[in-house]
Amino acid sequence: MKKYAALLLFALFLNGCDDGDLTVDQIDFADVENSQACDPTTNTLIYKLKSQEALLLQMPEGAIKNEPGTNIYTIDSKGSGSYRVVYRAYDGTVATTNICGAIPPTTPRVTEEWNGIDGLIEIVTSQLPVAGPIEGSTRINGYEHSIIFKNITFAKPSGNQTEAEFAFGKYTVNVDQANLNFLTDPNNAAHECTDIKRVYNYNVDFYLSIDDIDPALLVNEVTPSNQPRTSLITATQNKVFYKVAKDETGTITPAFICATPQPSAPAIEETWTGQLGKPNESGIIEVTTTLTAQTYTHTIVLRNVILEKGKSNFQLGTSFLLGKITRTVTN
Repeated sequence: MKKYAALLLFALFLNGCDDGDLTVDQIDFADVENSQACDPTTNTLIYKLKSQEALLLQMPEGAIKNEPGTNIYTIDSKGSGSYRVVYRAYDGTVATTNICGAIPPTTPRVTEEWNGIDGLIEIVTSQLPVAGPIEGSTRINGYEHSIIFKNITFAKPSGNQTEAEFAFGKYTVNVDQANLNFLTDPNNAAHECTDIKRVYNYNVDFYLSIDDIDPALLVNEVTPSNQPRTSLITATQNKVFYKVAKDETGTITPAFICATPQPSAPAIEETWTGQLGKPNESGIIEVTTTLTAQTYTHTIVLRNVILEKGKSNFQLGTSFLLGKITRTVTN
């Protein structure tokens, strides 16, 4: 009798040993809200990790769009192609190197793999605004991408499993905030391209301009106290542009800004356009003129101007100083 009891205890001991394998009936990453990417510049492989599990989303470069809106993609059938969803369980602790390494470690081993073979990838994107440096201004700090799988079917070892809606979670992309610090000038000087009716200010990597400026704004006459000249941004006049140069393609100079057509270098990577103005509300160009000796100084202020690119936008501020244009007259 003692012999059989000893054998039974030995069998229970063997069954109680944990060989590290993870048995999974349902994917659950609800406690892992945010995901990350192997390469945040391309966003082609986004993943979430738990201690012994990984959920992977592979898409082509450009599928993650930093612009508010909704984008929907179809999961490639048979678990191969450009849009893939893969779940993996491991026999030990999994880390980023297991997902992103050029030569993945041999341990832990994949003990179970589910491949998405049908369904949709829905990505809802919103911009993440923050307060800017001056009153009434905002800047874009990044974009939040909420990813949901709709009617996804996983091919798993025990058979196919379909989920009507499965939340992958959030993926956040940080972006550089708009730089609107002009080259240092103690007099806050702005500049003008007289041949193309453009006034502007700039730094080595961007410029902010008013194209086809209303000629009535820059009249050599002193404005009464607290009565500046005003004009709205329209489709044909006072068009505001904020243009950013691509890294390592050259620097912004006055000659570049005033050239027609503009040279190919530096390359312009981003162009933001001022929204059309609304009377007494937004998109207002304001000029105050003073006279010292024989020099007129035109102080140009942009009031409540909103810059937009696609569906993204940010506000310059309640009162944004473009700069001062000086014109000397002779008798």
